[in-house]
Amino acid sequence: MLRGKTDQMAKKDYYEVLGVPRDAEEREIKKAYKRMAIKFHPDRNPEDVKAEEKFKEVKEAYEILTNAQKRAAYDQYGHKAFQQGGMGGTDGSTDFNDIFGDVFGDIFGGGRRQRSAGGADLRYNMELTLEEAVRGVTKEIRIPTLVLCDTCRGDGTKKGTKPMTCTTCHGAGQVHIRQGFFTVQQSCPHCKGRGQIIKDPCNTCHGNGRIEKQKILSVKIPAGVDTDDRIRLNGEGEAGNKGAPSGDLYVQITVKAHPIFEHQNNNLFCEVPINFAMAALGGEIEVPTLNGRVKLRIPAETQTGKMFRMRGKGVTSIRSNIQGDLLCRVVVETPVKLNDKQKHLLRELEESFSNSSSVNNSPRSKSFLDGVKKFFDDLTH
Repeated sequence: MLRGKTDQMAKKDYYEVLGVPRDAEEREIKKAYKRMAIKFHPDRNPEDVKAEEKFKEVKEAYEILTNAQKRAAYDQYGHKAFQQGGMGGTDGSTDFNDIFGDVFGDIFGGGRRQRSAGGADLRYNMELTLEEAVRGVTKEIRIPTLVLCDTCRGDGTKKGTKPMTCTTCHGAGQVHIRQGFFTVQQSCPHCKGRGQIIKDPCNTCHGNGRIEKQKILSVKIPAGVDTDDRIRLNGEGEAGNKGAPSGDLYVQITVKAHPIFEHQNNNLFCEVPINFAMAALGGEIEVPTLNGRVKLRIPAETQTGKMFRMRGKGVTSIRSNIQGDLLCRVVVETPVKLNDKQKHLLRELEESFSNSSSVNNSPRSKSFLDGVKKFFDDLTH
């Protein structure tokens, strides 16, 4: 009797053991316990009897203070509330697997039972012409995917039978593996995380609950999409297991190269070739747009590379609803396959350019030649 009194007097206050105040919340108690349990765990302190005793003391305090009924009794009666083992849980026995499975379970996967996995998301790569991307289009696509088995409705069992609880994980779908002083939670290798074993599988899906099938979908592509845009179709991915939600289908857009236009953001670019005479004298030329032809006025003395902007002739952005522009880059084309008359006329023109009074006809050429002359003059001096 005297010894029992001595033991009770020697027993430390549970709050002091964990180093928390008496009004500490449960999360604060768990945090303190986790820190001390790691510090005094026997795997970290082999052959250290004091550390093992301290670990048991910490465990005992944790078990009492995280149980609402036991904590209330302890707060009112102290250690006397657990004499004779009445409240239980303070017999000094230690199951390290249970402790770390409880406290650190949330780090390594959490939860005792594995939830049914949702279906996988799918991706479909779709190529569009520039016209389709700009105006919008509806496309029919064919998707290979997994759908619920019609025979067993996703259960995976033969008609009239039911799956059995896995004897390895007892339906939890997960097992605990000891790694050092941690207990790691992973999928049960026997039932593959399902928690159940199918003894009589469905003849159609062979117990999978899903079958492969080609699914045909009509996809509406909005006007103004561009390369790398994605369109999500909710629930059109693979079917989930055991009634879990289906995944999504992502349609990845690529706009094909166009023979005339280049597409950048909501602007269009194109090159417009003009002949020598039009570049010198000016005139009008028809240029294409995605909505038909329009006239572009070319001023006299236009040089190659000159850019003309035709406002509102580009693409309407799907994000901002702003209409882009068409930018036309002029390229002066050198004439080819000239007849004798054309050659004679060009020679006469060339002779007129060589006249000293006509140097202003080709200012860039004169500037270039002057620069070359100065360069060589500098070399010789």
